[in-house]
Amino acid sequence: MGFSYERGVGEMLENLGHRVESIMHKTFEGLNGADNLWERFCRYDKDSPGNAALGNVHFAPNSVRDYDWGNPARVVSECDDWLYNFPNFQGIRRTVTARDWGNGETRAHHKWWLKHLPKTTGQINGISNNWWQYVMDPNNVGG
Repeated sequence: MGFSYERGVGEMLENLGHRVESIMHKTFEGLNGADNLWERFCRYDKDSPGNAALGNVHFAPNSVRDYDWGNPARVVSECDDWLYNFPNFQGIRRTVTARDWGNGETRAHHKWWLKHLPKTTGQINGISNNWWQYVMDPNNVGG
């Protein structure tokens, strides 16, 4: 993975975000349904109406198209449950808008999204609750 110094910090964070997506998809590939926490983390309202979480590096919780980070629409998200309670979800949901992730500014959205990646102790289904260990060292996937 490398960054292009011809691009901005927002694009560098997007590059990191795509690394996260790829590695976490591989980490959870053998799990389905409720056991696949990566799929739950990536939910956004357009594809999972009423069940938004954090979206992905191209779609915020309320996005209707790629790079729609400035969308002012209000949707209900479980983003705070991921940030404060993972893996012991409390069912906390709140209404979010683009104001929560920088009103369309690329770098702000990506920092907001990355901040929500789980980083706590323990394991579920043999997968660490600290997802950063996989992002920073892909050799930890499957091992």
